[in-house]
Amino acid sequence: MKNIISYLEEAEEFLRRGDTIQASEKYYKAAEEAIKILSNRFRLVSVLEEVSKKGRWKAETLFKAARLLDSSLPGIFTMWKNAWKLHEDGFHEDSLDIEMVYELKRKVVDILLKYKDKLT
Repeated sequence: MKNIISYLEEAEEFLRRGDTIQASEKYYKAAEEAIKILSNRFRLVSVLEEVSKKGRWKAETLFKAARLLDSSLPGIFTMWKNAWKLHEDGFHEDSLDIEMVYELKRKVVDILLKYKDKLT
């Protein structure tokens, strides 16, 4: 949870300064870290074996984990899709305005807070 909080704090600071690119990426990183933690907590064996085999987390593996987690933690997959939009459109493409970043950020942070007890 420490990394998640750190990413969220950094994201808030970037957003306060109007840096939507870096804010988007930090919110995404918080969500990514949450998916990894939850995959371990919920012992998603197929996902963890895939990560071990490939030597790293890939986008497809994170999406698979989020889909699997959603049955136990409703809203996780939607949170992940919103985080991915921040990553792709906010960070890589720089195509999100500040209002959209705020909207997506809220959807990501709300779910992270909802499942905070599962992340510690």
